[in-house]
Amino acid sequence: MKILHVEAGRFLYGGALQVRYLITGLHARGVENVLVVPPGSALERGLEAGLAKVYPVPMAGDLDLRLAFRLATIIRRERPDVVHLHSRRGADIMGGIAARWCGVPAVLSRRVDNRESPLQVRLKYPLYEKVIAISQGIREVLLEAGVSPARVVCVRSAVASSMPPGDCERDWFLQAFSLPRHARVIAAVAQLIPRKGHRFLIEALARLVDDYPGLYLLLLGQGPEEQVLREQLISLGLEGRVVFGGFRHDLPRLLPCFEIMVLPSLKEGLGVALLQASSAGIPVIASRAGGMPEAVRDGENGLLVPPGDSQALAAAIRRLLDDSSLADRLGEGGRALMAREFSVDVMVEGNLGIYRELARDR
Repeated sequence: MKILHVEAGRFLYGGALQVRYLITGLHARGVENVLVVPPGSALERGLEAGLAKVYPVPMAGDLDLRLAFRLATIIRRERPDVVHLHSRRGADIMGGIAARWCGVPAVLSRRVDNRESPLQVRLKYPLYEKVIAISQGIREVLLEAGVSPARVVCVRSAVASSMPPGDCERDWFLQAFSLPRHARVIAAVAQLIPRKGHRFLIEALARLVDDYPGLYLLLLGQGPEEQVLREQLISLGLEGRVVFGGFRHDLPRLLPCFEIMVLPSLKEGLGVALLQASSAGIPVIASRAGGMPEAVRDGENGLLVPPGDSQALAAAIRRLLDDSSLADRLGEGGRALMAREFSVDVMVEGNLGIYRELARDR
């Protein structure tokens, strides 16, 4: 079996990281992979040699009509059994059109829970034989929009593996982010964009700093909201308590040094950072929005709060800071949950089952 994957992301996190997990798992199962990415893609650089034949192709977004022709040329050359479209930015629609021209079934991975217009839904989703939602929350959004239940399948994102407990390199960590020795660090790993809800986390921090002199917030990620957040810090007098760490390639090394991982998003497909933290035994706090309640089971591996509620967020953080036994129990619960429901093997087998069904029907 041969699968042609299209991933438009340029950085190796979120969806692109899931594609790497998937291609690696498929290769181990004897599947031949072809990967189409933008030139300079971190996914291409991060993929081990021999796992996939790679085509770097310019991708200029939703209005790049030439992408359909580029993809059709590759599809006709490679003759895959299935085309799997992993991202938006034009790759979804243009990839679906190209696959339709070539008579090859297309599958779309849907990783976000935003709603689309009725016109978008009617024109877009008939291009795909199957739509793979990475959470039940996303699947419900698609069903409410009118996509046929027979077309939408839930295969959750995966986290690579659990890490052994107690391996924080604390001296290195504190030096890397210029933190004092007494620092207690909570972290958020997400793009700095409005829907990720960082502003509510900063408001929550303002409610806590007087009672926790050693409390610091580490924000890992990049995005256009950074300047707005910096201005918010100044207005609240929190400049010295928040560190902007940018995008990091060494998150597995950092995770054991966090006391709590927080993702206060207003919308979120699932929250891969939550999976990574749970796999490392870190208790998590998230909004009760999108697919996050599937990644964070309240009282099992973390705590859930209403989206946009900084007071509830502060209370949840306070609860874990004050109760180390609860934090430890949630951390261990996260390891067990990830191994049970979010392993790479489960994700790979879920996708492979869809490919086999479509190839058989074809």
